[in-house]
Amino acid sequence: MELVGIARNPVPNGAVPGSFVARDGVKIRYALWPRTADKRLGTVCLFGGRGEFIEKYFETITDLRRRGFAVAMMDWRGQGGSDRLLRNPRKGHVEDFADYDNDLRQFMAEIVLPDCPAPFYGVAHSMGAHILLRSALTKVCWFDRIMLSAPMIDINPEMTKRPFLRAFIEALVLFGGGDFYVPGGRPESFELRLPEAAQHTSDPLRLDRVREILKTAPWLTLGSPTIGWLNAAARSIMHINSFGFASAIRVPILIVAAGNDTVVSTRIIEQFSSQVKTCRLLVIAGARHEILQERAEIRDQFWAAFDAYVPGSNRTMSESQIGL
Repeated sequence: MELVGIARNPVPNGAVPGSFVARDGVKIRYALWPRTADKRLGTVCLFGGRGEFIEKYFETITDLRRRGFAVAMMDWRGQGGSDRLLRNPRKGHVEDFADYDNDLRQFMAEIVLPDCPAPFYGVAHSMGAHILLRSALTKVCWFDRIMLSAPMIDINPEMTKRPFLRAFIEALVLFGGGDFYVPGGRPESFELRLPEAAQHTSDPLRLDRVREILKTAPWLTLGSPTIGWLNAAARSIMHINSFGFASAIRVPILIVAAGNDTVVSTRIIEQFSSQVKTCRLLVIAGARHEILQERAEIRDQFWAAFDAYVPGSNRTMSESQIGL
């Protein structure tokens, strides 16, 4: 399926775009890239957050390829270039996060494992990071290491602490309101809504780049989530915060959290990471939610952590140098 490039955000060369059909008939868009460096370090499987799309990560894809990694990325169902799930394509909807699990499993089995070089590393942001955490306790975890940016372990305000809100959301779904926008929801992507967009990044140039992509390809736009998505997210948040989940994770994980995050709860991220025996945590002071869309001095801290954490990457900083 077509990838959209603009002058400020061209499609990285060598792209192999495509799609696969999920078991329930939903078409999922993906793209693969070979490495550009001489090193052969394996494949990074890159996953965005709610409402995001492959094009938004072209800069990150280029950064990874220059380090010696092939890259595989897909658009989650209901967003980007994948099939939308409601008649109104601007509504961000899913009925159960298990659907994301199934799409991830199929993507790995049918696209990544047959065609991409091992070893495999998972890098994900926000909702995508949440889904990778869910995969960490499956019988087969494909990733040698996982690196998560501002993972959606809980939402601000913290969903797990508000049982009456969860009960109200469940009741709305039960009585047929699952397809409605959340209160205050709108059809525009958050990147097009100021000052809401400024909660996600303090870099006006990168934000403006994303806005230009959406104006060039408005079919990539996704608006606010539905009550149904929020209900599914609340159930999944309860699941990963349940007793014993974090302590049962065995795959090595590095979490990079944002010090000024108003989208997900950094406090809950810190609590969660302390329960994972194989987890290291870095909180970047001053960073807003979208760390990989932040200004250079914040992105540099992310990449320093990545290079110190992933075997063979192009820097050899010690863990003490990045505070791990």
